[in-house]
Amino acid sequence: MGSDFSEATATDAVVESFAETPDARLREVMQSFTRHLHAFVRDVEPTQGEWEAAIGFLTAVGHLSDDRRQEFILLSDVMGVSMLVDAINNRRPVGATESTVLGPFHVVESPARALGDDLAEAHEAPRCLVRGRVLDLDGRPVAGALVDVWQADDQGFYDVQKDDLAPDLRGLFTCDEVGRFWFRTIVPLHYPIPDDGPVGALLRATGRHPYRPAHIHFIAGAAGHNPVTTHLFVEGSPYLEDDTVFGVKQSLVRPVRQEDDEETATSLGLPNPFQVIDFDITLAEDRSPTGG
Repeated sequence: MGSDFSEATATDAVVESFAETPDARLREVMQSFTRHLHAFVRDVEPTQGEWEAAIGFLTAVGHLSDDRRQEFILLSDVMGVSMLVDAINNRRPVGATESTVLGPFHVVESPARALGDDLAEAHEAPRCLVRGRVLDLDGRPVAGALVDVWQADDQGFYDVQKDDLAPDLRGLFTCDEVGRFWFRTIVPLHYPIPDDGPVGALLRATGRHPYRPAHIHFIAGAAGHNPVTTHLFVEGSPYLEDDTVFGVKQSLVRPVRQEDDEETATSLGLPNPFQVIDFDITLAEDRSPTGG
């Protein structure tokens, strides 16, 4: 590394400083990051005060990140980076269910639920039946597939945002022998991402809103298949066209329909007619050397 550091030599000097990094991937990442970061600085030419404000912003993001809230994920989300990383890492064959962001409110272990269970036992809002099948690319059912589900309530809040940490509106289902899953829940509401921190301040300063359209999260997987992290978006919800985290894909939008089926309603304890959302999930075969 040279000692005569200047505006002209800065980038090459820092890139060279990583030349002996033992891990080749880390070396590639740090050298590329340096080039792009220096190019950004040269492009916008921040003042010393602006640079200090940027450091202060990132410091505030870090201070607000803990085991219940991840402000850095929110920052990644609203900058579209989460969805870009997801797209790069989930290039799927035609016909496979499209992926979208995990979001900051997933928990490692959702409670195991029986097919048909009510995820909204603590809520008085009208119930909706959500049902679907897990299929392979040839339309064959994937028996015993696991489907992890979580969602916000009809006020726009997740259980982890509340003082009561009891699991609510989430569950882990095992599909039946013909790949079916079904459960009772409530139709979620569109909601703002947490906007009382530095990411919210950034959105306000740039004239952007913090809202996401109504959706239900899914992770579906089975042996021999690539898992998918995705959403069911509720047709007609506000913000489908301008989701603040850029997560909407039209293939994932589903209507809430009214169904008249006395037998099904009685078996599930639903009024007849009842609300229903159908959402099939198609998994691609895992063709990696260690797949299955």
